[in-house]
Amino acid sequence: MLDTLDLDRSLDKVTYGTQIEELMRQLRSLQQACWEKKLTFVVVLEGWAAAGKGGLLKKMVNYLDPRGFSVYPTLPPTPEERKYPFLWRFWQQLPPHGSIGIFYHSWYIHLLEDRLFDRVAAAKVPQAMATINAFERQLSDDGVAIAKFFLHLGRKELKKRLKKTAEDDLTAWRVRPEDWYQEERYKEYRTLAEEMLLHTSTGAAPWILVEANCKYWARIKVLSQLVAVLRETLDRNAIAHPEILASPQAELLPTEPDYLGKVDLSLALNRDDYKKRLRKAQIELQKLQLKIHQHKIPVVLLFEGWDAAGKGGAIKRLTDSLDPRSYKVNAYAAPTEEEKKYHYLWRFWHRLPEAGKFGIFDRSWYGRVLVERVEGFATEREWRRAYREINEFESQLTSDGCVLVKFWLHLSREEQLKRFEERKQDPFKAYKLTEEDWRNREKWNLYEVAVNHAIARTATPAAPWTLVPGDDKYYARTFVLETVIEAIEAKLKAIRKS
Repeated sequence: MLDTLDLDRSLDKVTYGTQIEELMRQLRSLQQACWEKKLTFVVVLEGWAAAGKGGLLKKMVNYLDPRGFSVYPTLPPTPEERKYPFLWRFWQQLPPHGSIGIFYHSWYIHLLEDRLFDRVAAAKVPQAMATINAFERQLSDDGVAIAKFFLHLGRKELKKRLKKTAEDDLTAWRVRPEDWYQEERYKEYRTLAEEMLLHTSTGAAPWILVEANCKYWARIKVLSQLVAVLRETLDRNAIAHPEILASPQAELLPTEPDYLGKVDLSLALNRDDYKKRLRKAQIELQKLQLKIHQHKIPVVLLFEGWDAAGKGGAIKRLTDSLDPRSYKVNAYAAPTEEEKKYHYLWRFWHRLPEAGKFGIFDRSWYGRVLVERVEGFATEREWRRAYREINEFESQLTSDGCVLVKFWLHLSREEQLKRFEERKQDPFKAYKLTEEDWRNREKWNLYEVAVNHAIARTATPAAPWTLVPGDDKYYARTFVLETVIEAIEAKLKAIRKS
């Protein structure tokens, strides 16, 4: 792929000066259009050390409104960042709607520098590439424009630039030992770059290769392509077809399995058995808490279910036995105005637990295919593509070593009505019952279909669903704790075998 580039391409200074001024005026105008149309633009600058990325970046930002862009220089991950999946830190940095985010190096550091310096196992590379492709496709599907550039240098030019920069007292600090190492292992780095370019150039986010031996040529090519990508995206959005209206689908098709209908809601425990099993489970969970800390295992526990199904009670019994410093309960309602400026998964990436701790989610990313689907807050196109996005997100968590347990707490309509009436009469619980709960109950059939669809499309070997019979609270609570214990023990067993 890099062999096809003509590194002798060049541009004289006069022609460059004329073209650069016109391109920067166009880019500034397009930045304003991005702001007005709420279009997010992500720019990725990758390439060899001393390929001119810094000079190119300086030229770009000198013409842009500083209120509408952010620059994110990417360095090796910090000890804190290493506690999360490798994409975690980049989700934190995504620009909001209407802004430009320029990544000076990016998530591709994981496939280039990390591999060159043996910081990532070769066996993990295919999964990392698939993860990056999914990440970029999700952004593109959400309307984000992406432009990825790889600035290529010949070996002689690379060595010449490094030497020149190192000999100048004002610029010597820019040359790192890693840059010289890159030059020494030029062929190996080039092979890694070729593999990365081949497997991560997709329809949603293709690579643009830049001949960088001449800095003038490189800058004009990059800026021309930036202008072209922005114009194409704005034009495409202007003529895009209207969004498909939300269509919850009120009935299951004959071929659709009814998972909720198969849950045995008669399962129950008497009070004495409940106390014994609960106490035993809580003690065992305390022991496992230490082990996940020692092995740096992140644990994500996800609770979905009907209103009044007992999610809060189950979470309370779960956390009663844990050190408060080892877990965080994240309760989710409708997204805020700030959260709506990003991809819907953005707010969940922000609250993932670090390695060795529990992250407990009271409601979760499944809101996109449940309440947002049924209530029409997401278009049919949005909630249909969310199944794949959710599976990819959860695959990224589990492939990074996370224990992921997903609960749906199920109960009968009769039991739900009984609990609603009890809450209504109890002054200490009345606040839990809202008008929205009653409205949701009227849409029981729609939610039932949505839940069955979600289970069918997002139950994977690495992230299966656990359906909890919830008519009896004693049974549901112990079942939840015992399932969590079983999942953690299975992870520890797998670690011992490896």
